[in-house]
Amino acid sequence: MASLSRALRVAAACPRRSPTRGLGPCNLSSASGPTAEKSVPYQRTLKEGQGTSVVAQGPSRPLPSTANVVVIGGGSLGCQTLYHLAKLGMSGAVLLERERLTSGTTWHTAGLLWQLRPSDVEVELLAHTRRVVSRELEEETGLHTGWIQNGGLFIASNRQRLDEYKRLMSLGKAYGVESHVLSPAETKTLYPLMNVDDLYGTLYVPHDGTMDPAGTCSTLARAASARGAQVIENCPVTGIRVWTDDFGVRRVAGVETPHGSIQTPCVVNCAGVWASAVGRMAGVKVPLVAMHHAYVVTERIEGIQNMPNVRDHDASVYLRLQGDALSVGGYEANPIFWEEVSDKFAFGLFDLDWEVFTQHIEGAINRVPVLEKTGIKSTVCGPESFTPDHKPLMGEAPELRGFFLGCGFNSAGMMLGGGCGQELAHWIIHGRPEKDMHGYDIRAQDSGAGAPQQGERFFLCLIPVAVASPTHTAGPVARAAPHALRGGEAGPHGGRPASRSLQTALLPAAAGGRPPWGGSRWGGLWRKKAWLSSVCPSPLLT
Repeated sequence: MASLSRALRVAAACPRRSPTRGLGPCNLSSASGPTAEKSVPYQRTLKEGQGTSVVAQGPSRPLPSTANVVVIGGGSLGCQTLYHLAKLGMSGAVLLERERLTSGTTWHTAGLLWQLRPSDVEVELLAHTRRVVSRELEEETGLHTGWIQNGGLFIASNRQRLDEYKRLMSLGKAYGVESHVLSPAETKTLYPLMNVDDLYGTLYVPHDGTMDPAGTCSTLARAASARGAQVIENCPVTGIRVWTDDFGVRRVAGVETPHGSIQTPCVVNCAGVWASAVGRMAGVKVPLVAMHHAYVVTERIEGIQNMPNVRDHDASVYLRLQGDALSVGGYEANPIFWEEVSDKFAFGLFDLDWEVFTQHIEGAINRVPVLEKTGIKSTVCGPESFTPDHKPLMGEAPELRGFFLGCGFNSAGMMLGGGCGQELAHWIIHGRPEKDMHGYDIRAQDSGAGAPQQGERFFLCLIPVAVASPTHTAGPVARAAPHALRGGEAGPHGGRPASRSLQTALLPAAAGGRPPWGGSRWGGLWRKKAWLSSVCPSPLLT
């Protein structure tokens, strides 16, 4: 098996792979092409996925002629939304999955759950996910979801980062989340294999953990079915029927599939990477892009058992405990876009581009030096959907009544799924969420000519310069922005320095160096109209 240190050496010689290449991890012993087999934690599912699609066998159960709500997509958000709809008493709720539950993106997710985020609403959303996955589902069904509570450790390699983590600890106290700021020496005691020489401290959250995507989604489906909901697999949606009422308002009328139609006044788009395609069926713009997202699984590491998961925001890397090994991944500054999203893609993987992945290896080896001589057991590179401001897309689409979004979760669909599924269900039933979800609301988006579409290099058109900030140095914004927003010290409205420094440099002198916090629904890259229009008017923002 190749080691991580060898992967660093090979990356320089390994040619850049095209985003449209076939499935399979990069073979470190040869750059000639993908391997035939994929040794990943979900090997059985992968091998089945390589054969004939099971969609041809027809739906897993007969389609009802009518439904009160149709959820499209059987990933984390789809299953959580269906479960909470049923739990809130909604009858006639149906979930349609084109393949099998978790296909597409959810099945290969790392499943990390960090309880602390720089937003009080997100802390509440995460807390609900943890309650559902760690306790409530097991109490309802008697089934274990695969939840593992091994704790989480945030790394502070500079003073600003440590100050941010101290604020997170204070926020956590207000919401009952136990956390501790540790010195480098205390961190070394907790995690003996970690290099702490360059640390200012860490934030330790003992009740963080890891979710199993397959176990969680199957248990959610079981619990929802017990409350009267229906889960129908092997049933792709091919169209969405729309009608216009006497006031000229467009409304959902039903969904179409190869196996029949379902009349319904409400559709929930939880299709993940495929959400843009589902939106086009209904004439709704869904501003997200698909990218390759990867991690590698190491060979056995002596002494790693029971260690907490690690998140190093400045190195943009995470280390997830996987038994007696680690999954090493992160968020690339130069991600590969999936230009043409295939509707046949289900349980497959892409080739891993080692040139792109190199930055994660360097960060991981610096943090846990034993990884330098540790072998790589498997690679996982699959699609994930990302939004420009790194916030999910939720709520009722302004173009179409009865068409709700629950997508664009930026690889955080598992950990935000429970809280967002509950809010989305409440939104559908009562017309509004319980919590302040404005930051996620699709109606807060700009719907003008500047709205990005799948496959466009929208950031390059908007701001054709490079990202440079205290915590991020990356390539062109066209390739860096969604991932750059993944780290960095958070501002009061969720803004990130990766975008703030850009905006300050680009704004005219009239801005007076004013910190560009806040933003429209395009977050850090799109400003609040009321402020920006007085500084540098732009037809894209009117």
